This record gives sequence, C-alpha cells and structure tokens, in this order.
Amino acid sequence: MPDTIRTRSSQDAVLPRGVTDPLLWRSAYDVAAAHRPDAAGRCASLLCAGAPAPCEPLTAARRAMSLAGDAGRRAESDTRSAGERRRAA
Repeated sequence: MPDTIRTRSSQDAVLPRGVTDPLLWRSAYDVAAAHRPDAAGRCASLLCAGAPAPCEPLTAARRAMSLAGDAGRRAESDTRSAGERRRAA
C-alpha cells in the first residue's frame, strides 16, 4: 500500500449517542474540522478564502451532523481503542 494513506479526524471521533447514519455524521465531521474558524474569526480553509465564520460549508456540516441522528445528546464515553472504534463504525 502507498505511504500516502491519510487518517481522517472522524475515524478517531466517538459517535454521539443516537446517531443513525454514521457515514453522514463522519463525513460532516471531517468537513467541519476542515472549516474551523481561526483566531480572527475567519474560516481557515483555503476553499473559503478567509470568509467570516461560520462559512457555508461549516453551517452545512453542522446541519448534516444533526440530521445524522440525535445531536442533542452527549458523546458516549468509550474506552475502546481508535482501531476498535474504526472497525465498529
């Protein structure tokens, strides 16, 4: 396998309780992670060219995460390793 395989931040994230669509939630999580605002309150993604936060992709990602299940509940406490969580998802 090539050495260019990258791990996405969502692979190590614990799914919140009630998520019914893990794929949607993890995809949205990765978009949200890429569009976090910087210290000046602007989107740090090169795709947004410094647009004020929250940018459209971040807003859409947050909405997708809420549509993927019950976003109002706290994340489960999970003592499994990142690899075990990846296999379970």
